[in-house]
Amino acid sequence: MPDVGNTRARYRRILRFAARYMVQTWWFELVLPRFGLSGFVARGREARLTRIAQRFHDLAVDLGGLMIKVGQYLSSRLDVLPPEITRELAGLQDEVPPVPFDRIRALAEAELGMPLDRAYASFDPTPVAAASLGQAHRARLSPIDAGDMGYDEAVVKVQRPGIEVIVDTDLAALRRIAGWLSRVRFVASRVDLPSLVEEFATTSLEEIDYVNEAGNAERFAASFAGDPRVAAPEVVWERTTRRVLTLADVTAIKINDRAALVAAGIDPKAVAQQFAAVMFDQLFRDGYFHADPHPGNIFVTPVGVLSGETDAAASASTQVTTDAAGPAPDAASAASPASPAWKLTFIDFGMMGQVPDGLRQALQQLMIAVASRDGKRLVESFRSVGFLLPTAETAELERAMTELFARFGGMGFAELAQVDERELRRFAIEFSDVMRTLPFQLPENFLLIIRAMSLTSGMCSSLDPEFNMWDAVEPYAAKLLRDERGNIVQALGREAMSVAGTAWRLPGRLDKVVDRIENGRLVANSPRIEHRMARLERTAGRIVSAVVFVGLFLGGILLRPDEPVWGGILLGVSVIPLLHAVFAGVFGRRGPG
Repeated sequence: MPDVGNTRARYRRILRFAARYMVQTWWFELVLPRFGLSGFVARGREARLTRIAQRFHDLAVDLGGLMIKVGQYLSSRLDVLPPEITRELAGLQDEVPPVPFDRIRALAEAELGMPLDRAYASFDPTPVAAASLGQAHRARLSPIDAGDMGYDEAVVKVQRPGIEVIVDTDLAALRRIAGWLSRVRFVASRVDLPSLVEEFATTSLEEIDYVNEAGNAERFAASFAGDPRVAAPEVVWERTTRRVLTLADVTAIKINDRAALVAAGIDPKAVAQQFAAVMFDQLFRDGYFHADPHPGNIFVTPVGVLSGETDAAASASTQVTTDAAGPAPDAASAASPASPAWKLTFIDFGMMGQVPDGLRQALQQLMIAVASRDGKRLVESFRSVGFLLPTAETAELERAMTELFARFGGMGFAELAQVDERELRRFAIEFSDVMRTLPFQLPENFLLIIRAMSLTSGMCSSLDPEFNMWDAVEPYAAKLLRDERGNIVQALGREAMSVAGTAWRLPGRLDKVVDRIENGRLVANSPRIEHRMARLERTAGRIVSAVVFVGLFLGGILLRPDEPVWGGILLGVSVIPLLHAVFAGVFGRRGPG
């Protein structure tokens, strides 16, 4: 366990690193441009960022702990960071030095309450993987456990000794740095960094509780029960504690090993498409997602290779916990074969995220806006998600987003790389000017969503340099639009039934009025008579409008396949009588009823 002196030295080292490069950034990006040295700053920016990445790489490897998590996040940002930076930090995925086996043995035996040779038939002292918070070793289950589970090959994940103290120290340093940055007006007006650090702290503390991770693994498997695209390892609960986790060995082809994928006859481009679809399912269908999908946590498994995975058959007895309110996975699943030759096997469920229903619905609207290239709707989605304060004036942002979609909408990273650099720079300057005038903020519960989507984007781009995220988004957006239209149709159907009921009762009600007049039993009350006659006239008008709407709407649907222009015109014009049929009775109400 780290001593107090080492803990204090670690804390001070993290703070010194952050302070040094915060001051450097302030000097180069804010002070020097005021003296007309913007060109000098721009020419040296890439070299400065590369040096910072190299030094952070060295710091993270030396310290381990949560610093590795920060580096893993940065290494995944292929979409926004230069390749020199992402390449420099990519090694943090795998090069964490392992803990000596004698320390691992001591911790595991203390947790399990017995020697390793009693808990397992065999235990490999050489780790198969070393991560920032723990490391994994291959083992064989004892004959009794193997008989219960139906397999004997397992992977045992053992926590790094003293990791709780390291995590507490790193979190204390991150809290201090967040406090510094929160005093900067530009940062504080856009993001609540202390709250983000607390969210990260909660996630980190959950990640070092292996009982929590085991429960997450089972819940994840239940979410994809019956889905042939996804698998997860089965938990050996008899050999699992808060610091030791035993799982079925599901080791297969690492998802970013393009050479191994090609050798196995698996198309890396297909893997990228399926991986994006599966991650979208987690975020927009289930609201429960793997928040750490880096290359070390995902395998591509040929079907039938492993016996200890939890998939459609193995998890049939587990209750599915999907949310019926979210979009069904049919759009993504339709792209996959009925019996795929491979599946994606996820491991390491220590960092999982949840999307509340309200936020998931807002994200769905944002996805629709992106897929439809609707700048105004995208800005409204920003507001719904919580990126913009309600008082933000967004006219300039709407104009900028509309122009962005018109010029760059639908382009993948490979296509963007072919765009004139001067044009990209012009857009970047324009957007930065617009963003500075708006009160942007990062909402709660969003840190893990950003992490998951960043890792997904980076992974897909590394598998397929021509990967286009638009193509992955559009099937989901189309499904969401169909659901949205279905809800509108249901509402219109209810209103139409109401109007039809009124129309059905109208002749009888008129006959009764006439009978009362003929029999002299109608009490003269001019205001009420006039009011009721006006209501009858409006009702008749609404009926006529409803009939006209149905005619135009059906005509537009029938014409659209062969005459898209005229069909679209009819569908658009049908909105006018529809609005009159639905709202005339609301806005026409005046006086007593």
